[in-house]
Amino acid sequence: MDKLELIEQLKLEYPTLTKQIGDEVITLDENEYEQMIDSWAIIELAKQEKETEMESKVQAKIELLERLGITEDEAKLLLA
Repeated sequence: MDKLELIEQLKLEYPTLTKQIGDEVITLDENEYEQMIDSWAIIELAKQEKETEMESKVQAKIELLERLGITEDEAKLLLA
């Protein structure tokens, strides 16, 4: 999912946003709303990218262990 698709999804899920200042709850104006949705999209995309990177590292580790013909426990013993 790209940033624009994510922004559209967030806008569907959160058609309005509010903030609390003291005891008063205020609906964000259009500019603040757009900035907040954009920030959320950036954060979510960074999170997804990190998860993908971690999954790639795990997969690479699994493939390396398979090529070497050893288990993860055996690899740990080699590094100890």
